[in-house]
Amino acid sequence: MTLTVKQINRFCLLACAPFIGLAIWLMAANLSITLPESAFPQLALTQANVPADAAKLTAGLDRAKQTATVTAKSLKKSIALYTATNKSMRAIATIAAAQSDRPYLIYDRRITRKIGAPAKQINSDKVRAQLFAIHAQHFNGYALKVKLKSEGAMKMVLGQDKYGGAETTLAAAQRYHAIAGVNAGGFADDGGKRYPLSTTMMNGSYLNGFDPSFKDLFFVGLSDDMKLIGGKYASKAQLDSEQPRFGASFVPVLLQNGNPQPIPAKWQTSPLRAPRTVIANYKDDQLLFLVIDGRNENGSSGATLAEVQLLLERYGAIDGYNLDGGGSSSLVFDGRVVNHPSDGRLRPVPTHFLFFK
Repeated sequence: MTLTVKQINRFCLLACAPFIGLAIWLMAANLSITLPESAFPQLALTQANVPADAAKLTAGLDRAKQTATVTAKSLKKSIALYTATNKSMRAIATIAAAQSDRPYLIYDRRITRKIGAPAKQINSDKVRAQLFAIHAQHFNGYALKVKLKSEGAMKMVLGQDKYGGAETTLAAAQRYHAIAGVNAGGFADDGGKRYPLSTTMMNGSYLNGFDPSFKDLFFVGLSDDMKLIGGKYASKAQLDSEQPRFGASFVPVLLQNGNPQPIPAKWQTSPLRAPRTVIANYKDDQLLFLVIDGRNENGSSGATLAEVQLLLERYGAIDGYNLDGGGSSSLVFDGRVVNHPSDGRLRPVPTHFLFFK
């Protein structure tokens, strides 16, 4: 039997009619279907664990809070202990510093008392310079005690800053803005110029080469570590071993290691008395300069070298060296000439020791 298309469509419509009607009824009725929790066992398990996990979390937070509180209290105690310890350490350091300076202060008081009371003093981070008046039986003069506290507190300069040049110590001090100055080594005149005697050093270099010590000449100056060095040197290596920074030469050595040295016969009487300039040191490396006044250089006024030796011993010096004297003796302090030059005015000389604050 042959079916037409129209017949087939009619058959399909009749077959689907019940299902279409059921779907329309369900939508119109707005029915909802609720499944039991047992239908989702994993979800039920998770929801059951939420209260327990929350309790654990709350307990953990409480413990963390307690731990943080304890830690904060411990930190506060540690900070308080650190602060107290730091204060104690500072106090101990202050006491230790004071105690470490005490031997120096005692020694300084002792040597200062031997010279007298300072007439004037200049004190800075770099240097302390104390000026004293000297009144002896046969002469008057001045003492300059210097404590070098840092590098650059003392230097030696050339007259007019050139080899063969000369100027007064006052002019050199004013030009360099120094607080004090003393004439240094001996010199020789030649062709209208003044040249330093023998070995002379500036800024760690030899000005005109090294001369081995001969006759009664010595070299005296400052080392790189700001200590006085001096004496007779047979070789350049011998002097270099003491790391000299600057220095000059003259005659004679007066004191070494606290012991008076023999004064050459020539210098005992030629002249007998005269203005003098002397450089010395103490065992704590302070420097001492003596500048003795005299009316002239004919031997009738001023001090003998033996008297200067006695003065150095009395003041407690360790090493002492005679610098150029007579009309060359010069002491400048705080912008003025302190001593009384025997020429009636300062003599231009080729080397000067200057001090800076």
